[in-house]
Amino acid sequence: MTISPRSTIALALALAAQPVLAQETPTTMTDEAPPAAPFESENDPFIWLEEARSVPALSWVRSENTRVDQTLGADPRFAALKAEALAILDSEDRIPYVGFTPYGLVNFWQDAKNPKGLLRLTTLDSYRTDSPQWETILDIDQLARDEGREWVYHGMSCLPPEGRRCMVGLSDGGKDADELREFDMETRSFVEGGFFLPESQGGTSWIDEDTLLVSRDFGDGTLTESLYPFTTREWKRGTPIEDAPEVFRGEASDVSAGAILLRDATGAIQARAAYRGLSFHERAYYLQRGSEWVRLDMPEKSGLFGIVDGHILFSTDVPWTAGGTTYPADSIVAAELEAWKADPNGVAKSLVWAPGERQTKQGASITANSMFVNLLDNVRGQVLRFDYEGGEWVSQRVALPDNATVGVAASADDSDQIMYSVTDFLTPSTLYYSDGSSAPEVLKTSPARFDGDGMEVEQFEATSKDGTRIPYFLVKPRGMVMDGTTATLLSGYGGFQVPRLPGYLGTTGKLWLERGGAYVLGNMRGGGEFGPEWHQTAIRENKQRTWDDFIAIADDLVARGITSPEHLGIQGGSQGGLLVGTAFTQRPDLFNAAIVQIPLFDMLRYHEIGRGASWIGEYGDPRIAEQRGWIEPYSPYQKLTAETDFPTPFYITSTADDRTHPAHGRKAAARMNQMGQAYYYYEDMTGGHSGGVDNDQRAKLLALQNVYLMQQLMDDDGGYDEE
Repeated sequence: MTISPRSTIALALALAAQPVLAQETPTTMTDEAPPAAPFESENDPFIWLEEARSVPALSWVRSENTRVDQTLGADPRFAALKAEALAILDSEDRIPYVGFTPYGLVNFWQDAKNPKGLLRLTTLDSYRTDSPQWETILDIDQLARDEGREWVYHGMSCLPPEGRRCMVGLSDGGKDADELREFDMETRSFVEGGFFLPESQGGTSWIDEDTLLVSRDFGDGTLTESLYPFTTREWKRGTPIEDAPEVFRGEASDVSAGAILLRDATGAIQARAAYRGLSFHERAYYLQRGSEWVRLDMPEKSGLFGIVDGHILFSTDVPWTAGGTTYPADSIVAAELEAWKADPNGVAKSLVWAPGERQTKQGASITANSMFVNLLDNVRGQVLRFDYEGGEWVSQRVALPDNATVGVAASADDSDQIMYSVTDFLTPSTLYYSDGSSAPEVLKTSPARFDGDGMEVEQFEATSKDGTRIPYFLVKPRGMVMDGTTATLLSGYGGFQVPRLPGYLGTTGKLWLERGGAYVLGNMRGGGEFGPEWHQTAIRENKQRTWDDFIAIADDLVARGITSPEHLGIQGGSQGGLLVGTAFTQRPDLFNAAIVQIPLFDMLRYHEIGRGASWIGEYGDPRIAEQRGWIEPYSPYQKLTAETDFPTPFYITSTADDRTHPAHGRKAAARMNQMGQAYYYYEDMTGGHSGGVDNDQRAKLLALQNVYLMQQLMDDDGGYDEE
């Protein structure tokens, strides 16, 4: 079992008001902009900012952070915004999401008294009450104080079925890389002399109480170009990890590779499998038979899905022909487990589920006897339960509210207990519970965090450059006058087959909507809202389609009178940061604010920065001339020129982000400073890819962003006087 920071347990089969200081520019400006010149990766004067923790780089970061604190942080609205955000983040009445374990329900909790968090347990009966009785089993704040480290809890992986022996992940400062330590759930303590692995990417799987499968950095020649492990060792208790025999090896050219265990509902290991990540989206799968690894005859865009009712299940992102039958893309396919183990490439297969029009699966959770598949139907959620009965797969829709975002919040490995979450933009989250034999019942409901009574949600479509209809959601004041004066924030992602779905707007509702703003969520191609094809049609040589879709939504907002360029801002993080960067550099006339969070930005060097090489499957390889030709026309970093009047962007990164390196945002800010362009730059010096490590820092980041949006989109001067 795996206990994550959200405390969800799942079967894991694979190893992500008033203007202030208006007379000041938001950055130190040069007296005169330098002449325009070609700006290539080979002559980049800011490459030194790619050293995440060098003394010069961190000195530059502190200076930029101070400037933001003295401008945005000095706005009279900042303190109130931060206090409102922190009250929501620290609220004692929010739903404490849990996971099922043999020891009870486990929850990871952060609040004002416990900023780094508590791992704690309760019973189901107690959890049903308004005030559950919790037992703390691991205090991350105390551990950090005792050891003088900035520990961030990364989750816990335990040996089924007893769940006593666990490996706890601890990240120093929020990096993806973490330290792993053995923990005993019975004694509620770390095991003295137990399994320990120093900081690295990669993970472990329990074979038995004294044996682990380990995929980590084992030294020279064991990491891929993307800086992920590609070897797996079998480590016996009491022996040096250096002596642990290697059981699987991928290639250094892979994104990552490793061996995994396939377990049934009892926790018994049914097979050992392995994978090689040929690209971010493609994998080769193997089954161990004796001492040999047999490559499975599966599409490279497919995966092992789980074991249910004596069957091994597969998913596929492309049409798959097996045994003379072609299964549609996005299907779930099954084979009888024992027959598959005997003849994995010759076994008969059967269709479990195939998507209807505008449908796509979003993953599955497996209980003792059933599989629960989370689906999207025109970006609205539902859950289907699947069972193998009478020689065939049967399904039924779980009785949950319509027209909402629904999903599995927790599922048990050894029973059919399951919890579901239900939400939408204006409806606080509700948690449902079922023991598998009854309809879901409401277990907990989160209180409202903002006044949504005067607001409404509409769904529109914009026409992209190639004629494709692109849906988006608009959350606005009911009866809003469509005269283009509403301050509007447009958000999106559009990559890696990840959907952006309606979810309760909590802090956004309180800090932005209650103050008269509107919020828009785009569902561009490249994301996962409508299945694999929606993603695959906007990657690599066609990635510009994602940017076109986003710009089309912005144009549509203006054409409908919802807003105007003066009042339109955009926001996105990671791939979404690249999305925002391409938007404001390609159409600087269309926006007046751009929050660029933990972005990709220099796409001609992204493969050299952090773990960028792992994303070549999404964008292409700029070292190859043809593929550079796809990327260079949109790479935002190289599009920053002194001649263009850009909106004032706000770059936000994290020093500890070892996934999307802060260098992207750093270099963009430094480049704009060199050109005399206005910008803000703020770097969270402790949080990782997901932002601040505690609620106070998260609240500060939210307050800074909302002050920025108000200054740019709501204040009469529309931003800053650069004279």
